[in-house]
Amino acid sequence: MVVNPIAGMGGRVALKGTDGPDALRIARERGATPLAPDRARRALGRLDPGTRVLAAPGPMGADLAHAAGLAWEATDSAAGGDRPNTTALDTRNAVAEMSRRGVELLMFAGGDGTARDIHDAIGADVPLVGIPTGVKMHSGVFAATPDAAGAAAAAYLRGAVALQDAEIADVDEDAARRGRVATRLYGSARVPRQPALMLSAKAPTLAADAGLEALCEQLARSLDGLTLLGPGTTTARIAQGTLLGVDAALDGELIATDLGEAGLLSLLDSHADATLILGVVGGQGSLLGRGNQQLSPRVLRRIGCDRIHVVASAEKLLRLSPPVLRVDTGDEGLDAELSGYIRVHVAPGRTIVMKVST
Repeated sequence: MVVNPIAGMGGRVALKGTDGPDALRIARERGATPLAPDRARRALGRLDPGTRVLAAPGPMGADLAHAAGLAWEATDSAAGGDRPNTTALDTRNAVAEMSRRGVELLMFAGGDGTARDIHDAIGADVPLVGIPTGVKMHSGVFAATPDAAGAAAAAYLRGAVALQDAEIADVDEDAARRGRVATRLYGSARVPRQPALMLSAKAPTLAADAGLEALCEQLARSLDGLTLLGPGTTTARIAQGTLLGVDAALDGELIATDLGEAGLLSLLDSHADATLILGVVGGQGSLLGRGNQQLSPRVLRRIGCDRIHVVASAEKLLRLSPPVLRVDTGDEGLDAELSGYIRVHVAPGRTIVMKVST
């Protein structure tokens, strides 16, 4: 067990990640708080009681394994795990020791950057299950939710499932902050073969079809009141906003871009009847919880589940396996409210009904 305690801190404050000391400093200045420990705790709660855990020290895993009541011991490496600010080297040292000691499975809490650090240290020597904690998670080593990560790990350790290859990829954070998506494949790993629990790697962006283009043009002409638009190439076409941020339009005019949670809540204070338009992450089917953590449970509850609309190309939806849209807001009650079925708009006057689940 390895936890990156700072993973995901940039999401709600509209940063594209927390790789590097400057990004972490800015995140804290904007009021960001750690999310990884709570999400790791949820995953550990799904392991079988007899599971033995070799954990990185302190907040990098051992503290959580102890609190979960599991049999555990800490690695000798990564002494920096007891520091408030851990580093990529701490992660690499810890997982290298775990590999040497023959662990059966490495469960980690972090994002694509943490997956890269693990790959740099041990390659594909140990099967992985990623607890989704980062801002950007384009790699195929992450479970759909923290609970799914624990369930997938438990099933594998019981010998109930086989392994399959998965990609480790990452986005250039500097390019992302400038609104450009630059994803690079770094390697591969092995993960439990559990399509209901483990998400695929993010698929490349598809060229928009004529129906989707016409839909975006129609929506652009009909925007009324306050409309919030999630990240993605599809939603960016509607209001000509940012590619990777959450933007706001009032009566069709773009009034704010790349908003964090605080900015969104401020807008919602003065506009009670807001609408949210979301796209779908290709290959993963994610609606909420991947790259749009600014849309926090507080923001989503203020908007209301009935005022969330989804747009995507029909081809993107048909390529999903399994054909499910995913929500992982961090609030289990809200995730349950969002689950069920939703009509996804794919062209003017045309929708496809999709299942929504955690």
